[in-house]
Amino acid sequence: MPNTTIRALGSDVYEIDTRMAGYTGITAGYLIASDRPCLVEPGTAGSASVVRDALTHLGVGAADLATVVVTHIHLDHAGGVGDMADLYPEAEIVVHEKGAPHLADPTRLTRSARMVYGARFDDLFGDLKPTDAVRIRAVGDDGAVDLGGGRELTSHYSPGHARHHVGLLDSATGDLYVGDAAGLYIPDTGDMRPATPPPDFDLDMALASLEKFRALRPQRLLFAHFGPVMDVPETLDRAAEELRLWVETVQEAHAAGMDLDHAVALVQERTRDRYIAYGPDADPALVEKYEMLNGTEGNVSGILHALNRNRPS
Repeated sequence: MPNTTIRALGSDVYEIDTRMAGYTGITAGYLIASDRPCLVEPGTAGSASVVRDALTHLGVGAADLATVVVTHIHLDHAGGVGDMADLYPEAEIVVHEKGAPHLADPTRLTRSARMVYGARFDDLFGDLKPTDAVRIRAVGDDGAVDLGGGRELTSHYSPGHARHHVGLLDSATGDLYVGDAAGLYIPDTGDMRPATPPPDFDLDMALASLEKFRALRPQRLLFAHFGPVMDVPETLDRAAEELRLWVETVQEAHAAGMDLDHAVALVQERTRDRYIAYGPDADPALVEKYEMLNGTEGNVSGILHALNRNRPS
């Protein structure tokens, strides 16, 4: 029986729908089924059983997985790391050095996420289990993961969305795993939306990271939200355009003394016609799941936080 969470993307790369909170089509992990199998983006703690079943279906057993890599430690990407470490005891966990301490001791990360998400936290994420520090390999601004057979996954520091964010380039395919640095791609409609949450969002860093991605000359972008995109230059251009528009709009609201609710309303007004997924013929279920993952209020809050952080004293 086919596994509906799995899609073969060629070159031994498989997309796994990690089914965050039971939703389909919003959170993807990827298996690189090379000589040294590697899982990129395990998803949430609640996704662990989904990912395990997918890996089993693909022939990756408990002793086979060599590496689990995360682009950053936000819980929709890395919340399942502790579970994966338990399920796959031979796997090394690779993360940027600024995120590594939070995987070993997730207390602060979990506490801050619970403050943001409140009663929804358990349904959305589940608890991030700590990972034994000896299992974690922290990378700096660059690093490499051995995929076997001369193939490697190189990491490229890409802050702006988060200070612990890396992009990951597959030497064999030119695939670039972009995490959230390029925002969200909505495959149902082809829309691009930015991801600008507090507390780390920084426009200049985010735009510089997109330029770094461009310079890597990837053949394909693999989005954690959601799926592969072949039109690399156009997609990176659109990602930068959306970032600038949202920030300019929030700057206008901020200068006018608007509160958060009014700033959100202004952004919604300015951007509604840009996204088919949010247009007059939008599917309410599609809007619901993307607002849950990438809510307008959260993005505006992140931009306002950055503006206040950078305000001259």
